[in-house]
Amino acid sequence: MIIELSEFFNNPSLIEFGGLKIQYYALTWIISALLIFQYLKNHKIIKELDLSIEQINDLIFLYGLFFGAMAGGRIGYMIFYGFDQLTINPLSLFFIWEGGLSFHGGLIGVIVSLYVFSKKHSLSFLRLSDSICLAMPIGLGLVRIGNFLNGELYGRPTEGNWGFIFPTDPYGFTRHPSQLYEAFFEGLVLFCVLVLINQRNDNAGVVSGSFLVGYGIIRFFIEFFRQPDAHMGFITLQLSMGQLLSIPMFIIGLIILRRSLKKHEAVS
Repeated sequence: MIIELSEFFNNPSLIEFGGLKIQYYALTWIISALLIFQYLKNHKIIKELDLSIEQINDLIFLYGLFFGAMAGGRIGYMIFYGFDQLTINPLSLFFIWEGGLSFHGGLIGVIVSLYVFSKKHSLSFLRLSDSICLAMPIGLGLVRIGNFLNGELYGRPTEGNWGFIFPTDPYGFTRHPSQLYEAFFEGLVLFCVLVLINQRNDNAGVVSGSFLVGYGIIRFFIEFFRQPDAHMGFITLQLSMGQLLSIPMFIIGLIILRRSLKKHEAVS
C-alpha cells in the first residue's frame, strides 16, 4: 500500500496566532513529560527513593527534560551532526529555531543531569536512572510520532508495495515511514520489554543496562530503513552517524548489565 501524505505532514502547527506557532512536534515533547511524570510518581522505584512530588517534578521537567534532553540534545546535535557549522560560528549552538536535536546527545545530557540530581539529594544514581529508563520509551515513541507529523527524518526509498510519499521530500520518492518503525520499537516494544525485565530483576542498574542495550540494537537496525542526514550521508562502512553512536551505547549497556547481574548473583 502506497500512501501519499497531504501537506498537513509538513511542519503542521496545532495553533497559529500571529508569529506564534505551537507545532505537533513540540506538543509531543510536552505530552511525553506529563505522561512520564504520571507514570513515575507512584512507581515503586520512586517510592523506594522516597522522592517528594516537588522532587519528581524537578527530576522530570527541569533535570530530565530541560537540562538533559533539550540542552544535551542540542549540544549533541551540533557536535555530532553540525560540528563544521559550530566551529565556524559557535553561536549557532543557540540557533534553536533552525531545529536539530540528537537523541544520543540528549541521553548524555540526561545521564549528567541525573548524576547531579542524585548527588544533590544523596540518592543511588543507578536506581534513579532505572526509573527514568523505564519511562523513557514513552517519550521516545511520542516524539517519533511528532517527527512523522512534521514530515521529517523519513526513511529511505523503497521499491516495495508499502511506503509513504512525504510532501517534504523534494524527490517525491516512496519511502519507509521509519519514524513509525522507531515509534513502535523504541516506544511500545522497548517499554514492554523493560517493564518485564524490571518485574523479574529489580537490581540496581539492570533496567539501565537493558535500556542501553535494547535501544542500541533497535536504533542500529532501524537506521537501515532511515534516510541518513543529507549533509553527512554515510560516515564509514555504509553506516550512519546514528548507527556509529549506537555501538558504544550498546557496549556500555552490556557492561552495566553484566556488572549488575553479577552483583545480584553475589547477593543471592
